[in-house]
Amino acid sequence: MTASAPHRLGWLEAAGDPYAIGLALGRRGRRAVHEKLLASDAWRAVTDARHRPAVMRMLEGTRRLPWVLEELEGLAAGLDLPLEAVFAWHCRGDLLATASDGCTTVILPGESPCIAHNEDGLPCLDGEAFLARLRPDDRPGFLSFCYPGSLPGHTFALTEAGIVQAVNNLRLTGVAPELPRMVLSRAMLAQPDLAAILTLLEVAPPGGGFHFTLARQGEPEVLSLEVGGGRDSRRPVAAPGVHANHALHLAGPQVVTRSSADRQRRGEALLAGGECDPLAILADTGGEGLPIHRREPDDPDDENTLATAVFRLDEDDVLWEVWAPGDVHPYRGTRRGLFA
Repeated sequence: MTASAPHRLGWLEAAGDPYAIGLALGRRGRRAVHEKLLASDAWRAVTDARHRPAVMRMLEGTRRLPWVLEELEGLAAGLDLPLEAVFAWHCRGDLLATASDGCTTVILPGESPCIAHNEDGLPCLDGEAFLARLRPDDRPGFLSFCYPGSLPGHTFALTEAGIVQAVNNLRLTGVAPELPRMVLSRAMLAQPDLAAILTLLEVAPPGGGFHFTLARQGEPEVLSLEVGGGRDSRRPVAAPGVHANHALHLAGPQVVTRSSADRQRRGEALLAGGECDPLAILADTGGEGLPIHRREPDDPDDENTLATAVFRLDEDDVLWEVWAPGDVHPYRGTRRGLFA
């Protein structure tokens, strides 16, 4: 792995049992959470007492994945915050259709598929997020973009098993959640192959909505999965595509923000016009609507682009790079280099 220095994205290395992994993540994000996140409208909304019955129901549902709960306990200890508040934060997309979790994914299938992704999050966390190379005991290691105060799994990641996972928020409505979507997406990173991920999704209790772009090294098929409310829709990606923050093939009520609709429309137009460079698409600020690359302080969804990732899956390795806005050089490397 190589990177320029200094870099606007931090870096964390951690290993051990689930509690130790969570503890390291919590300590890494503690300052940003206490100085920025706790004062945000998003944190106050999610941790409001009116949500407590739903949060407790989802906490009980999480006990079926005890190792994820152990990570959450370690995270809370590292953050020096009560577990209930930290867990509620992980339920934000299950409780609120207006949760500020954006993102745009570009999908280029073929013999060597490419998955590229803009990670859009709260502007107050710009410069506070980090990449983590984690080596859990008895489970595959992985590289993931991480937000202070949150477990990995709901952004973008590359696992030791050769799986690339890129995640987009879906603002589904009418959901009675039993398992947080962030708990489910964390559990997906521990699976040995795509078949195991699909099995996990088949038996998962209802939760909020996510779109997953999934592919595995050495396997040409790229999957588009939209999940939420106890339903899932799976489609192989046969042609270049883009996915913003609303469901394209999962039936059911949802909120489609202007930004999501504009980014979807603009990305599709760029692909139709012959643009095939994923970085050019994800850096685009043109078009008549709101931009794909989001850096405006008055973004109507309260989201900014905090990082851009590109994963190229060859037959025998995965080449990856992660850029932060304003950086001249990215972090970059290979799957083999990460987990040698």
